[in-house]
Amino acid sequence: MATAAAISLSIAGVGRLRNLSSVNMSGNSQAHFVSSLSPSSAAQPPHSLKLVLDLRHPCAPRIRAAATSSSVSIESPASFLEHKETGILHFVKYQGLGNDFILVDNRDSTEPRVTPEQAVKLCDRNFGIGADGVIFVMPGVNGTDYTMRIFNSDGSEPEMCGNGVRCFARFVAELENLQGKQSFTVHTGAGLIIPEILEDGKVRVDMGEPILKASDVPTKLQPNKDKSVVKSKLEVDGTTWSVTCVSMGNPHCVTFCTDVNQSLQVDELNLAEIGPKFEHHVMFPARTNTEFVQIFSRTHLKMRVWERGAGATLACGTGACAVVVAAVLEGHAGRSCTVDLPGGPLDIEWREEDNHVYMTGPAEIVFYGSVPL
Repeated sequence: MATAAAISLSIAGVGRLRNLSSVNMSGNSQAHFVSSLSPSSAAQPPHSLKLVLDLRHPCAPRIRAAATSSSVSIESPASFLEHKETGILHFVKYQGLGNDFILVDNRDSTEPRVTPEQAVKLCDRNFGIGADGVIFVMPGVNGTDYTMRIFNSDGSEPEMCGNGVRCFARFVAELENLQGKQSFTVHTGAGLIIPEILEDGKVRVDMGEPILKASDVPTKLQPNKDKSVVKSKLEVDGTTWSVTCVSMGNPHCVTFCTDVNQSLQVDELNLAEIGPKFEHHVMFPARTNTEFVQIFSRTHLKMRVWERGAGATLACGTGACAVVVAAVLEGHAGRSCTVDLPGGPLDIEWREEDNHVYMTGPAEIVFYGSVPL
C-alpha cells in the first residue's frame, strides 16, 4: 500500500494533527487531501505548516512538515475538479452537522462515476476516505436543473438525504460559481427538491409534503388515523414502543416513548443495539430510519438517529423533518421547531399553508481529494 496525503493548515490547527494517524486508504492508491479552514476563524498567523502524510504502511504513518511563509491557500472545488486524469476520482468532502459525504461532479454523465461496491470502499473510515455516503451531481431530468443520486456507506441507494442535499446545494454553488442567495431544482428518488442558499451561507430546503399513508411509507403496521400510523404499538426485542411512521421520500419510524418510559432520555440509549432491530423489523418491508426523540418544549426537540444503510450518524435531515411531523401529529410540538442532533441543530418548519416541510441548516467543505478507482 502507498498513500500520501497533503494537508495544509494554519499553526493554530496543529493541535488537530493527532487525528490524522487514522487516515488510511486500501489498495495501491494515492490520495491528496487539502484541508479547509473556516473563514470566520481568528486572524491568520504569519506562517502555516504544509504536512505530507506518507502512509506506505498503515500502522506507521510518517509525517513531514515544512513551514511556509504565507497563510493557507485553498482552491475552489470548481478549479480543483477541472483536473482530469484517467482512472482518478477527484472529489470534495462536505459535512452537514457531522453527517459527511463525498461529493462527485457527475454533470457530464447520467451514470454514476462510482459503483456501489466502490462507494463502500471509499466510505470506509479505516481503509478509505471515510463518509456516510457518496453523492453525485448529475444532469437534470424532466425540466429540473440537476439530479442527485447517493450511495450509502453500505452500497445501498436511498431515495434522498436531507443533510446530503444541503451539501449538494453548496457543492453546486461552488461548481457554478453562484454568488449570494440562490435556489435551483433537484430531481431525486423522493421527487422534486428545491434547496435555497441563504445570505448567511446556510441552506434552506423545501423538502415537499410528508407522506403519511401507511402503505406508502411503507409499513405493515395497521393504520389507526386516516390511513396513517400515529402512536401505534411496536414490539422490538421485548419492549413495546409507541411509534409514528412518516416518509420524507424515505421511510422513518419516530418514537417518543415506550410503554414503561414515557419520557425518553436519548443519550442513555444503546443505539448500536436497538437501531438495527428497528431497521430490519418485519413491519418495515423497505427497512427504516429510526428517530428516538426527547421533548424539551413545544419548540425544542432532541433526537438520535439510526439510519437505514448507514447506522448511527451525527445528523439526519429527513429524520429531523419526520420528527417534527410526528411531534405535531402526536400533539407534542408546534409546526416550527429546533431539533438538536448529535452534530448540531436544524430548524424545521411544517407549513400549514402548503403542507411542505422546510429544513434550514449548515453545509461546509471538509477537504478536497483525489483517489484512484
